[in-house]
Amino acid sequence: MPLLTQREAHIVWEGTLPQGSGRLRVGSGAFPELTVTFPARIERPDGKTSPEELIAAAHATCYAMVLAFLLGQRNITPERIEVSAVCSLDRVNGLKISAMDLTARIKAPGLTQADVDSLVEQGNQACPVSNALRGNVEIRVKGELLS
Repeated sequence: MPLLTQREAHIVWEGTLPQGSGRLRVGSGAFPELTVTFPARIERPDGKTSPEELIAAAHATCYAMVLAFLLGQRNITPERIEVSAVCSLDRVNGLKISAMDLTARIKAPGLTQADVDSLVEQGNQACPVSNALRGNVEIRVKGELLS
């Protein structure tokens, strides 16, 4: 199967883990350089990001796109899709991303709650980020019909 795309990110870390920091850039330039620190990862963010926040952002975005695709396959144009992702970092034999909770709120003509329930499960199976995490991270999905 031919490669569809590749994306890149680059970080420069300076200093120790507890006191140091990193500057993260993405290849597309879509957002400004981000600062990451270990305290921001496990304590308060203080305006800095973390790998878990970036994974949550990637997962929410990918999942919303997949839901829009699945609705399109049903000839339904969504009015709105909102996805929240919460990435949980636990201390289990070191640090481990243990769970990802996705909540999708969907507004589309003719959609029922049963349709939404089916869509969120299908979306979880079709989402490339879900598929990358599955088997190592518990993924929980929930869907809500917006009126």
